[in-house]
Amino acid sequence: MPKVTLNRYLLYLGRWQLSSPVLYPVLLYADYWLNFGTNINFLVATILANFIGGLIFFWVDRFIFRQKYQMPLWEIRGGVCKKCGEMYDRLFRLVKAPNYDRLDDQDPMFLCDECSKKKTKELRTRGVAV
Repeated sequence: MPKVTLNRYLLYLGRWQLSSPVLYPVLLYADYWLNFGTNINFLVATILANFIGGLIFFWVDRFIFRQKYQMPLWEIRGGVCKKCGEMYDRLFRLVKAPNYDRLDDQDPMFLCDECSKKKTKELRTRGVAV
């Protein structure tokens, strides 16, 4: 996993502060209508809340978006199945999955539901995570 640089961390915290203009009126509104009766400076509270949120969620986001697992990408359209030759409203084509990449395929193979299930089973035996 790449090292976290201070510049990257500070940039992330700065972007979190950009939500302060949205959060600040919400806090003011909540204090006015819910009558919390507090004498705090809501601008300072907003900036502090966003700073703490940024400190926490930097690591959460980093964990979520660095995952190795990739969801399969499918394309669906109507037409004639390439294997059985029948006409269907929905044909399926696996475009991209771990250990499988057909993004640049010049002659894509669209299959009906039944043929697609057989092809998917075959791909799983070859180690493609579908």
